[in-house]
Amino acid sequence: MQNTGEQKRARVLNPIERATEVIFGLLMAMTFTGTISVATAGQEAERTMMLAALGCNLAWGLADAMMYLLRTLIERTRSHTLLTNLCAGVDATTGHALIAEALPPRLAGAAGTEGLELLRRRLVESSDIPVKPRLGWDDFKGAIGVFLLVVSSTFPLVVPFLLLDQTGPAIRASNLIGLAVLFIAGWMLARYAGAKPWQGAVVVAVIGAMLIIAIIALGG
Repeated sequence: MQNTGEQKRARVLNPIERATEVIFGLLMAMTFTGTISVATAGQEAERTMMLAALGCNLAWGLADAMMYLLRTLIERTRSHTLLTNLCAGVDATTGHALIAEALPPRLAGAAGTEGLELLRRRLVESSDIPVKPRLGWDDFKGAIGVFLLVVSSTFPLVVPFLLLDQTGPAIRASNLIGLAVLFIAGWMLARYAGAKPWQGAVVVAVIGAMLIIAIIALGG
């Protein structure tokens, strides 16, 4: 039971989920900050932009949190169905097919018939009657984390507009902050994947720069 609890806690927003949620929220906010024109923007326009960016990320943060819960429940239901079928006494061949379908193709192929049979026996012997899948407090904490990450990623981009009186420098500072956050997120993703952190950071930052240019070209 303790191991199960530890596994659940480990699943709450792994590094990939944290970094991608920040990137998602950041890009959503950049679609607003990038459309401010130096020639036409004023204090009222900046205020409208900040409220629009915050409102957009509030809505998307809520939607993304709900999708996180739905995805978690679907994955848990799929695992429940697999264990239920295995415990129901299906034959070995069917059990192998069910387990292979749940595994990545390369792992299933590498396991072979003997490996799949070992997994089938271990699952049947170690699994009691599967509990009906449901969401727990850890899942809701993960959803809250998703919401907060998406919403909080808005604030670094709007801070320059609060601190600087001139629109031009504020826009440039906001874009630089956005690139810096993308660089850090790319670093985290690459390090988690076992790749070169600098390479991943540069790739994500370059993609972000290209998106900023596209946003400005379309509406800036």
